[in-house]
Amino acid sequence: MKRVYMDANATTPLLPEVLDAMRPYFIEHFGNASSIHQQGQQARAAVEQARESVAALINCRAAEIVFTSGGTESDNLALFGLVQPGDHLITSSIEHHAVLHAAEKLRERGIEVTFLPVSGDGVINPQDLRRAIQDNTKLISIMMANNETGAIQPVSEIGRIAAEADIYFHTDAVQAAGKLPIDVQSLRCDLLSISGHKMHAPQGTGILYVRKGTQLEPLFFGGSHERQRRAGTENLPGIVGLGKAAEIARVALTDGTVEKIAALRNRLEQGILSQVEDTGVNGGSVRRVPNTTNIYFDNLEGEALVIALDLKGLCTSGGSACASGAAEPSHVLSAMALAQPRARASLRFSLTKLSTDEDVDFALEVIPVAASRLRELAPVNAGTLG
Repeated sequence: MKRVYMDANATTPLLPEVLDAMRPYFIEHFGNASSIHQQGQQARAAVEQARESVAALINCRAAEIVFTSGGTESDNLALFGLVQPGDHLITSSIEHHAVLHAAEKLRERGIEVTFLPVSGDGVINPQDLRRAIQDNTKLISIMMANNETGAIQPVSEIGRIAAEADIYFHTDAVQAAGKLPIDVQSLRCDLLSISGHKMHAPQGTGILYVRKGTQLEPLFFGGSHERQRRAGTENLPGIVGLGKAAEIARVALTDGTVEKIAALRNRLEQGILSQVEDTGVNGGSVRRVPNTTNIYFDNLEGEALVIALDLKGLCTSGGSACASGAAEPSHVLSAMALAQPRARASLRFSLTKLSTDEDVDFALEVIPVAASRLRELAPVNAGTLG
C-alpha cells in the first residue's frame, strides 16, 4: 500500500544527509567529548562544530547554545531554571504541554502564573500581555508558532515589551525552527527552545539558547557539561545530526524549499475546502508556518477520520501527538473558542521537506471519499458550531 506522511509537527524523518553525518559517530568516532585523549577530542570537535551550526541558524554565539534531549527538556529548563517562589510567570493558554504543565507545577510551588487568552484565530494580543505585567513578573514564555494550527505569535513585539520592562523572555520555537527565519538578536529573547526531531534531526535532541548573562539553575546535577548548565555525557551522534539538520534548514530558508512547502500546503488546503463540504481552516486568517493547516470537518468525529485515512495510507493527526488519546478536545482549539463538536472534528495536516505534489494528489483522492463515507455511516450532529 502507498503510504503518505503528513504529520511533520509530530515528528519528521531523518534526511539522508543527516544520517550520513551521524553514521561515523556510532562506531568509528565514538569518544566521550569530555575525555582528553584523541578519541575524546575528536568527539569534542564534532560537538563544537554542531554548536556553531545551530548558533548560525538563530544568529547567536555558539557558547549560548545548550544541548538538551529535546523541546520538553529545553522548555522545562527555561522555566524551572529561572523563576522562584514569589515570582510571576506570564504564558499563554495555547502553549505546548511542556510549558503548560511546567507552569502548573510552578504554580503549585508558589509561583504566580498568568495564562493569557487568544483570539479566535489563536493569536495572543500584546496589549493583554502589557496589562498582565506586575512588579514581580520574572519571565514571559510565549511560543513562536503553535504546533496545532501553525499560527505565528507576535514574538517580536513581545520581545520589545519584555525588554522595556526588564523581564526575561523565553520562546518555544520548536515548530518555527527550519520553517521561519529566527534571529534571537532582533527578537530580543533571552531563552529559546528547539527540538531536533521537528526539523529532520534525530529524536532525543534539542537545544536551549541562553543569552549570555542569564543565570539558570540546572535541572540535572553531575558533571560540568554544557558550561555547568546541563550535566550528562553529550549525545554525540544526535548532536552531530542536529548540527547537520541546522545547516540544511538554514539553506532551505533561502533556496526556495520553504516556499515549495507552502505551495503544497496551500494546494492541499484549497483542495480539501473545495471538494469536501462543511470544512474550514482553524486560524486560517493569520500568518502561519508554511507547512501546517488545521481543518475542521463538521458532522464527523476527527479521530474516526484519522483512522480511516490511516487505513487508506495517509498519516495525519487530530492535534498534538503528545495529547493523543486524550478524552478532552484540543486545549488549543478550545482556547480559540471552538465549540467541542468542531474541535473534535478538526485534523492537522503538516508537511515535511520530503513532501511532494504526488503526496498532495494522493491526499486529495482519499480525504473526500473517507469524509463522505464516515458521514454516511455515522453522521454526527455538530450542534452549535463556532
